[in-house]
Amino acid sequence: MPRETPEKPGDPASGRPEYDAVGEAKRLLRTIRAGGLATLDANGFPFATLVNVATAHDGAPILLMSKLAAHTRNLEARPQASILLAQTGKGDPLAHPRLTVSGTIARDADPALRARFLARHPKSALYADFADFSFWRMTPTGFHLNGGFARAADFEPSAILADLSGADDLVAAEESAVGHLNADHADALRLYAAKLDGQPDARWHATGLDPEGLDLAAGDRTSRIVFPSRIATAGALREILVALAKQSRAASEKTSPDS
Repeated sequence: MPRETPEKPGDPASGRPEYDAVGEAKRLLRTIRAGGLATLDANGFPFATLVNVATAHDGAPILLMSKLAAHTRNLEARPQASILLAQTGKGDPLAHPRLTVSGTIARDADPALRARFLARHPKSALYADFADFSFWRMTPTGFHLNGGFARAADFEPSAILADLSGADDLVAAEESAVGHLNADHADALRLYAAKLDGQPDARWHATGLDPEGLDLAAGDRTSRIVFPSRIATAGALREILVALAKQSRAASEKTSPDS
């Protein structure tokens, strides 16, 4: 169970909508492209660096690192680490939400991790196959969300990571589904981002999917389209994407100047 601050943002007397701490933590985990990696050096002191981050199907962070980097040597000796995923923006940096993921990190040669990382960071393909580079996966042991003033909570991994049980069909269909969306449904992706996630109009493309949602990118921007319910099969994916397309088109018609 999360341990939250005494504030009750959902209290009707506050005049504010209920704060979805779990949803915010999941959004940060899936949309932040780079974060601060804290490892332990040879003397046991925290050593912080900046790394690109992607996620596995369940949301576990994926990193691509060189064995020449100090943080890689640190992890080879001590796998304990944390990653800070912070949203940036105007004004006080501490007013924006951030998520700390704690756990252990180890090399993982699973081709699916490579594919998902490079889909999120395509320029990394220039050096991903160099002999000194390898992919690493974090096994989270806990999450700490700071959503701004009086909005902090701790979560067990089961509260934030996606449940992959029974979703082998969906995972196997990811590559073809993402390719089909990008090749034939670019307009729908633009509507998803704009009408379902409030993003600016851009050339959005899909980078990955999982039982809980669809990940999009447009240049340096990212978007997370959360499914209204968990899915586990390719058939369910098709149904939910059609429903979301209808929803986003209806929203577009309502905001059209001619409506």
